[in-house]
Amino acid sequence: MSTKKLYAGELIAEYIGSFILIFFGASSVATLVLNGAQLGLWEISILWGMAVTIAIYITGGVSGTHINPAVTIALAAFRGFPWNKVLPYSLVQVAGCFTGAAASYLLFRNGFAQWEATQHVVRGSLASVKTAGIFSTYPASYLNNLEAFLVEMFITAMLLMVIFAVSDPKNTVAPRGNFGPLIVGLTITTIGGCFGSLTGFAMNPARDFGPKLFAFLAGWGNVALPAPGNYFWVPILGPIAGALAGGFVYEKFIAPYLALKASSLEIQEEVVEEENAVA
Repeated sequence: MSTKKLYAGELIAEYIGSFILIFFGASSVATLVLNGAQLGLWEISILWGMAVTIAIYITGGVSGTHINPAVTIALAAFRGFPWNKVLPYSLVQVAGCFTGAAASYLLFRNGFAQWEATQHVVRGSLASVKTAGIFSTYPASYLNNLEAFLVEMFITAMLLMVIFAVSDPKNTVAPRGNFGPLIVGLTITTIGGCFGSLTGFAMNPARDFGPKLFAFLAGWGNVALPAPGNYFWVPILGPIAGALAGGFVYEKFIAPYLALKASSLEIQEEVVEEENAVA
């Protein structure tokens, strides 16, 4: 297979993985808001986490399933991912999230219309933030943009440390084989259950901006972009800053000691072999 064909496959995989993420994730929130399903924060977090796990199982063998520009940037900064692929990956991730939101809307479109009619809410008004939030994230009312930025930075840093740990061949306690995607999904579930009430745990510029762009075009207007208080930039820059911070912490304070540990074990094994040979 040619390099160009493989690269095209990587971009297609990133698009499909990003589509899966929003198609399942946004639909879970639509089920809660529009149909009154008995779903709490924990259940919603599980569904988002499983959406990521499903996406990785389907597309990870081709592209690694970044499905997140913040992850792609961190991998380029610390793990040797080619910088010239960062922008194309990010663009198809946004496109996948945009169309994932569109597909979810297509299936729930009558539910949106019914909710707006029964609640007497005009799409695009401030009250329609509740349905715009099906697609993308908004902060708790008591958070300003800077506080929300810090939330997104910290939780994305935690996610990246897990991703780096799971994918580190020197980490002997990391899950191997098919269990890595499940751990990543459970990490997202844990973060969502603990911090989702603060900012909606975006942790992903494409996951937020792509659906916000769709909602903007689908009638939510300024409620979607730039969002109340010009919030749109927070789920973009916060996750990027957090991914870089998390990658730095892992590579600076964890990875070097894993290498030392591996080296120490090798020396011990050599000593044991020499002693056995003498005996």
